[in-house]
Amino acid sequence: MKKIKNIAIIAHVDHGKTTLIDKLLQASEYGKKEKYQEDRIMDSNYLEKERGITILSKHTSLFWKKYKINIVDTPGHADFAGEVERIISMVDSVLLIVDSLEGPMPQTRFVTKKSFSYNLKPIVVINKIDRKNARPNWVLNEIFDLFINLNATEEQLDFPIVYTSATLGTSGTDLKNIKKNMIPLIETIIKHTPTIKKKNNSKLKLQISQIDYDKYLGNLGIGKIQSGTIKQNQNVFIKNNKNKTYKGKINKILHYCGLEKIEIKKAHTGEIILISGIENIKISDTVCEEKNATPIPNLIIDKPTVKIFLSANTSPLVGKEGKYLTSRQILNRLKIEKLKNVSLKINYKNDSNIFCISGRGELHLSILIETMRREGFEMELSRPQIIFKNYKNEIYEPYENLIIDINKKYQGNIMKFIGEKKGNLKNITTSNEKDRIYLEYDISSRALIGFRSEFNNITSGTGIFYSSFKKYDVKKKCKITQRKNGVLISNKTGKALGFSLFSLQERGKLFISHGEQVYEGQIIGIHNRTNDLTVNCLSGKKLTNMRASGNDEAINLIKPINITLEKAFNFINDDELIEITPKKIRLRKKYLKENDRKKMYKKIIS
Repeated sequence: MKKIKNIAIIAHVDHGKTTLIDKLLQASEYGKKEKYQEDRIMDSNYLEKERGITILSKHTSLFWKKYKINIVDTPGHADFAGEVERIISMVDSVLLIVDSLEGPMPQTRFVTKKSFSYNLKPIVVINKIDRKNARPNWVLNEIFDLFINLNATEEQLDFPIVYTSATLGTSGTDLKNIKKNMIPLIETIIKHTPTIKKKNNSKLKLQISQIDYDKYLGNLGIGKIQSGTIKQNQNVFIKNNKNKTYKGKINKILHYCGLEKIEIKKAHTGEIILISGIENIKISDTVCEEKNATPIPNLIIDKPTVKIFLSANTSPLVGKEGKYLTSRQILNRLKIEKLKNVSLKINYKNDSNIFCISGRGELHLSILIETMRREGFEMELSRPQIIFKNYKNEIYEPYENLIIDINKKYQGNIMKFIGEKKGNLKNITTSNEKDRIYLEYDISSRALIGFRSEFNNITSGTGIFYSSFKKYDVKKKCKITQRKNGVLISNKTGKALGFSLFSLQERGKLFISHGEQVYEGQIIGIHNRTNDLTVNCLSGKKLTNMRASGNDEAINLIKPINITLEKAFNFINDDELIEITPKKIRLRKKYLKENDRKKMYKKIIS
């Protein structure tokens, strides 16, 4: 029987987690198989491949001599932190990967803090040592300072260090002696990750940390066996987070071998497995063999900070592009998502067609909506809103740690922009790269809604920013500015014509092109001024029986702005909605008729 090592790989966005797993698998006995030669093999989700980020936690394993190493790949973005929080409970050590140039970033702090809360000892991997201007010694000092700030124990401060280049497939425990393989890293994992010891006569306890689905086996509960042995066809008791106990029977047991799930007859303490046969099993449930057994404490998941309101599509174009149109279909899909997405919260009323969906950030919510859109759903979404808390007659709001990487020439404009959003500058650091600078802020999550598009405009697309949740604090008694520009609104329903659009280009930037179907109340562009303007985009050139004395003026339409879901979230105001269909993302006013909008504005003013 192989000795088991369970590790999770944690890091900030784009510090090389997934590529490092590729190289570890290729170094194992699976490396000779063709499918293991692909890049970012763990990014199985189509959105992950498109965006180049890890969204879902995924499992794999490799065999090395007499050891089996179970590896969990976790997301690096703060919005998917719920995936990290429930996975860390399954492992016995973490590989903390840090870029050799950038050093610890906001998400690095978050995931490290979570691993320390489970008393895990990290193995530090300083990756991308092949980068120009790499500064591994500086990065190492920064990591040590971070650990001290997080109140690490003496044992956690005595962490092993491995230097790697995941792209080149090299690793070593000494910068002067880097091997052209992953063996030094694998040997460090085996040496410093605790080995699970099997206890004689111990009773079965298994906590479900993740839910998967198989079209043949149904719901699969994934978790680590804390004690005891589990067998096929075994009768068990399930204790849920509401202190209710019910009976179940284990149908199949599977474990990970590389990227495959292999069926086994039984599994022992320390193994990460999948079990089938219990259809209503949920995350945090404890599977045990004694009815009176004490359940494992529930997983602690931080609460959502952002919410949106979602409803079925009500635009004049409803049903022309999607398959799933009703509130009931949307509700059923959201219930399925809630089973496995533990940091998502869904509120709804039986007599209402509007659902309140809360998550950890705009990206967390947009990934769900984008997935549903591609599945064929049509929906309408509100502007994201911050979730406030009431405590001792005070209103509290979430604050985030914001780190900005920009060219020095944009520093003045960016500081003015963030100052208007009431951000508090904490630190300024120069970068090793020429003409680059880091700015660190404490800023309200409320101010970050709509931040990305303005930030990209100011920095001409060259700036990078990262943010992560920091704390809840007293709400600032000030108004944070929204979008400055008004919008162009269609006053009729029909097909937009190039002749009208050509004249409207002087008024602002357009979202639509010639021949595109529009409806009354749809937002077709950004106005150059601060007010909204209702326009006619359907009128063509008036024809007469008189011959023109000269040539007609050529109509040259500027390419319209491409609206993505993230851009739409950042753009709309409170009186606007996003219309989502499988083929199109449109923006519209809540009230399509101009008279209805005027009446509503009068009520607000009065």
